[in-house]
Parts: sequence; C-alpha cells; structure tokens
Amino acid sequence: MNRSEVLVEAGRLAAEGRPYAMATVVRVVRPASTRRGDRALVTPDGSLAGWVGGACSEPIVVREALRALADGEPRLVRIGPAGAGADAPADVVVAESRCASEGVVEVLIEPELPAPLLAVLGEGVAGRTLVQLARIVGWRVTDQLDPDSAADAVVVATMGHGDEDALASALKAGVGYVGLVASARRAAVVLDALRERGIGAEALARVRSPVGRDLGPSTQEEIAVAVLAELVDWRHGLVPGGAAAPAEAVDPVCGMAVAVAGAPTAVRDGVTWYFCSVGCRDEFERSGG
Repeated sequence: MNRSEVLVEAGRLAAEGRPYAMATVVRVVRPASTRRGDRALVTPDGSLAGWVGGACSEPIVVREALRALADGEPRLVRIGPAGAGADAPADVVVAESRCASEGVVEVLIEPELPAPLLAVLGEGVAGRTLVQLARIVGWRVTDQLDPDSAADAVVVATMGHGDEDALASALKAGVGYVGLVASARRAAVVLDALRERGIGAEALARVRSPVGRDLGPSTQEEIAVAVLAELVDWRHGLVPGGAAAPAEAVDPVCGMAVAVAGAPTAVRDGVTWYFCSVGCRDEFERSGG
C-alpha cells in the first residue's frame, strides 16, 4: 500500500467510525530503508498497512501505535541502535532497534479515535436533552440499539415504557456503559424484573441507576447534564470501563517488548511466545527455544 492508498484507507476507516493510528516518518538518518513522508496506519488488531521501514521498525511502530490508541495521545518515536536516543528530548519515545543497518528513523504516531457512539432510548425530556448535549460535545448519537450499531454507551430513558427490554438488549450486546434514567425505587423494580428473566448478578451490576452525577433534586434537563458529565468521565477512564492498555510480551530472542496483537507466535510446551518478527520466531524454533 503506497502513501496515497494509506490516506484513502484512513478516510474509509474514519467514515466508518473505526479507530486507527497514522504513523508518518518525519526524520531519517542513513542508512535506513525508509524516506521522510513514508507512512502507514495501524488498526487495533495490530495490523499495519503501508511502509515505515520494514521489520526493523514495524514491531516498534505497532507497539507504540497500540499504546497511542489506548491513551489517545500522539507520540514521536525515535528508532535506532543503542545510544541513538542520547540527545532525544524527554518527550520523545526512544526505542532500540536490533537491525544491522544502524540507521535512525523518527516516526510521528497520531491516534485517530472516532467519537463515541451513544444510543439514547426514549423520547422524554431527559432523553431529548441528552441527545442535543451529546451532539454539542461531538459524540455520535443514535436512537437505535442493534448488533450493527456498535454503540459504546446506552442510556435508557424510556421512563417506564419498555425499560426492561431496552436494558436486556444493552446488556446482551455487551455495551460498555449502560445507564437507566429512573428513581432508585423504579430502578429496583426494573432490576428485579430482569433478575426474574434470568439475567445474572454480574450483568445487572453493570447498570448505572440512578444514572449520572448526583446533583440532588433535579429537573429532567439537569438530569441530562448529569448523565453527560458521567459519560465524559467514563470516556476518559475515570470510572470503570475505560480503555485498557494493550497486552504486550517480551520477545525471548531479542528482548524487545512487542504488542501481542498481530505478533508472530510459537507454542512450546503449551506456552505461547510472541516475537517482533518472523526472523526471531524462526531462530527460536531452530534453537529449540
């Protein structure tokens, strides 16, 4: 995939609301196999499309891209032999390469995270206000909950009209944030009804109700503000359900930390080992581990 094709693919992912990280080569010290302006994109499954320097740079770029997708922060990564980062500023990520070329490459990694998709079920005042507020802060909003919507959060504001069905669907879909706009007494009745349907305690514990920040006695519009405030907290990981750091492992051959997602693997004595490249994996298998 060439540079232009990488941009086209990035546009397609953005249009579909899918996350990715763009990696762009911004500095090269020869000898190196890449040029300034070369780019690639990395998706959350660890796949890399494009060119940022081949086997010497790719596992490091994938690892740092997945970290960027987890914390939402861009980073400048300097990849080179031992000592190449001696003069690097404190905010530059320095990664040692084991490649024989001993060139240096700096890659800017920028995470592109789609706005969260919020499903608001219910057409009461609280629900309508929440829809308006969520759109103002840049969230995507839908009034449907189905397997194709891939909602990140669901707020049930049906005010007694099908609360149980809506919550059961959200819990079944595994949505990260599930909130119910209801009084504590009404919420208890709804949860009891779901329990009678056979929904387990672990799933029911995920329902937030009363939902939102505790503002005391509030109007329906103020309840919407309180719910949005909690949703923003949730998005930034201040309450359970935020983004987790990517799983990583140490390549047993070269000692490099690699992202588990997309890494070459080998299994020995029931243990799965992860490698920065096929070359390290092959060496591991030749040596008998």
